[in-house]
Amino acid sequence: MEKKKTNMVAIVTMCFIFAMISFVTNMAAPFGNIWGNQYPWSKMAGNLMNFVAYLFMGIPAGKMLLKIGYKNTTLVALATGFIGVVIQWLSSKVGGGSAIYVYLLGAFVCGFCVCMLNTVVNPMLNILGGGGNKGNQYIQIGGTLNSLTGTLTPLLVGALIGTVTASTSMSDVAPLLFIAMGVFALAFIIISLLKIPEPAKERNATVYEHSAWNFRHFVLGAIAIFFYVGIEIGIPSQVNFYLADATGKGAFPAGFAGAAAIGGAIAAIYWLLMMVGRLCSTFISGKVSTRTQMISVTSLAILLVLIAIFIPKSVTINMPGYSAAEGFSMFQVPLSCLFLVLCGLCTSLMWGAIFNLAVEGLGKYTEAASGIFMMLVVGGGIMPFIQDFIAKGAGYMNSYWLVIAMLCYLLYYALVGCKNVNKDIPVD
Repeated sequence: MEKKKTNMVAIVTMCFIFAMISFVTNMAAPFGNIWGNQYPWSKMAGNLMNFVAYLFMGIPAGKMLLKIGYKNTTLVALATGFIGVVIQWLSSKVGGGSAIYVYLLGAFVCGFCVCMLNTVVNPMLNILGGGGNKGNQYIQIGGTLNSLTGTLTPLLVGALIGTVTASTSMSDVAPLLFIAMGVFALAFIIISLLKIPEPAKERNATVYEHSAWNFRHFVLGAIAIFFYVGIEIGIPSQVNFYLADATGKGAFPAGFAGAAAIGGAIAAIYWLLMMVGRLCSTFISGKVSTRTQMISVTSLAILLVLIAIFIPKSVTINMPGYSAAEGFSMFQVPLSCLFLVLCGLCTSLMWGAIFNLAVEGLGKYTEAASGIFMMLVVGGGIMPFIQDFIAKGAGYMNSYWLVIAMLCYLLYYALVGCKNVNKDIPVD
């Protein structure tokens, strides 16, 4: 009974951390609308810095799990996140051209935070679920809360910004940054008082004959997560930029009032649908295999993005949005935006599915694998940055051909690459 109570506390704690990860990560893209107005090159720079941090922190974070445990790694991450948000807030107090670099430093520090939190939460939920379909089910439960905060963040930023003008600055979103600081401080206090299972400390051996790199399905899974995070971030980010572009190259005519708010609100629908998808997955993951789910949603995502690419901009539909002048209302936007935000239903299952398939059968190599896995999350910065570069030259919709290519790899992984062909390696 005591063990079940401890596990439940740990599950709730990990799900809360999952929510915080999305809250911090999803501030970067809408903040890009602010900085992009002053520095066109910087629209995805904050997002890039946030994810580049994974490249540097992934493996060290995995080693931290082995050295200081899950709880202490979480506390270090929360303290780091608080500092990162403070630095971003300070960018609104710095004058001249140096402000953008202060902001990017803050985004980089926040990247260290979310990398450590991701390294903790994914293996812990998988372990608490006993791996397999149940482990995936627990990750999807945490992912549901992750998507809830992902929905609220761009919506809140869009509402605070309204229309991006020459005078728009980080001071306009200061309330959101103060909320983030408070959440980090509160989470630090709560988790410092909790008892969290420490599976890595229960093992005596710290040096093993093999490593996670010896498992082919894990290596291919790490590549899959590199592309997946690029897809997850790239789809809504470009929808947001497409709708928020007030130059006439985007969805609306030049000078359209409230474009940024509408873009943020419609991008939020994508994250809302991710929440719906993950919630549904929590009910079916105990019965439907992770691999089957992955094959289904990847195939559907390819179809939805292809339709979005080929639908003319002139074909429109009414979708819910927000503007300072009209509040929450229905706005006429290109139909392609609907198909792109519907991809949220598909991407909702992919993170948990890929992690679950990639670490299946790794046993004592799971903690180190989680660190390597997080290092490859840098794809969430690199691939959307490349997509944004393509969008500037070839147009917003043509940039989604990159998303198609990445989705094709995920389909390959679900069909073939996820099979463990290294079962001869001892993992106990």
